[in-house]
Amino acid sequence: MITRNITDRILDSLADTPVVLLNGARQVGKSTLVLKIAADHHHARYLTLDDAVILAAARFDAAGFLSGLEGPVVIDEVQRAPQLFQAIKASVDRDRRPGRFLLTGSADVMLLPKVSESLAGRMEIHTLWPFSQGEISAVKETFIDRLFTESNEFQILPHSDVRPLDVAERVAIGGYPEMIKRSGESRRASWYGSYITTILQRDIRELANIEGLTDMPRILSLVAARASSLVNFAELSRSAGMPQSTLKRYMALLEAAFLIRTIPPWSGNLSNRLVKSPKLILTDTGLAAYLMGVNRAGLRSNRTAFGQILENFVVMELMKQAAWSEVSPSINHFRSHTGQEVDIILERRDGTCVGIEVKASETVGPGDFKGLRALADLLGPKFVRGVVLYSGRETVPFAGSMHAVPTEALFR
Repeated sequence: MITRNITDRILDSLADTPVVLLNGARQVGKSTLVLKIAADHHHARYLTLDDAVILAAARFDAAGFLSGLEGPVVIDEVQRAPQLFQAIKASVDRDRRPGRFLLTGSADVMLLPKVSESLAGRMEIHTLWPFSQGEISAVKETFIDRLFTESNEFQILPHSDVRPLDVAERVAIGGYPEMIKRSGESRRASWYGSYITTILQRDIRELANIEGLTDMPRILSLVAARASSLVNFAELSRSAGMPQSTLKRYMALLEAAFLIRTIPPWSGNLSNRLVKSPKLILTDTGLAAYLMGVNRAGLRSNRTAFGQILENFVVMELMKQAAWSEVSPSINHFRSHTGQEVDIILERRDGTCVGIEVKASETVGPGDFKGLRALADLLGPKFVRGVVLYSGRETVPFAGSMHAVPTEALFR
């Protein structure tokens, strides 16, 4: 069984918080993880709302359902009975012992009405994404924390001449546990097709009773083709042939199901000088590649498509690592009205920042640091470092606090 690097954070939460919620898309391994935690660490009873009888009981009388449970309990797929949250609040207000409820959800329950209010101050939330590349390789990545170290330490990066999977293959496979088991591209494509159908027919219908779900695969494909691009609802609306209001509702549902994410723009105190549109990101590049109709060979031959999806890959790897990073930075992007841009900005709580550019090429020159230098000038002493991730093999220092770093350093 592959170890999930977020496990220790969940255990820390269970030690001092009455309710812990593990959110994430379907089939990313939530049930497997909470079952292991319940058996090895927390010694809790496991119940799943995928069981029709248990679901019926929870929906019919949530308070009565909870009153019949003793000791710590795991409730899987809790979004299927949102009435449980109010009952959990009442139960926790009577007994605030830590670790009483470990919940999982395949939809962002904080978007459900009244949930955020009912459990504020009583619940800690974690998100489980598809496997990180480090998890697949049995490594707990520390790339983010190393980015914020002193320069002389940063240059000591793991190096390996063994390349069992190149980056293009990692991008094309993605991180869903099922993809790690399947060796053939046709079998992976078959799984993705079934997966999308299941998500649309079940989870999104439960989130909102809407018509037109047959349009959702096409909308998801349109979004995939624009991965790592600024959100442009007017252009998307024209391409989809639907009103912006309808499109925005569909996009919100895709985000609630953890299929897409938006990366907010970074502003600092410079909001009047920066473009404020978020970037679109798919939460798994294997799914993105499937929707775009490209495989590993296609990514290797089409550098434009590879560069686009590679940035998406890096953003998601950083988002996964942020869940267990000591720094726990926010993840943003930077673009000014004058055309200066930086793909990714990691901002620590004290306001210090690291800028990251993502390049698919095997060479890096001074011109590739143009946006990072502009960001450094704006931030002054709050700028820690600028990094260009590229397809080469060596970490190379450039002027000042700038470095060219192999993309593989993310997970080595």
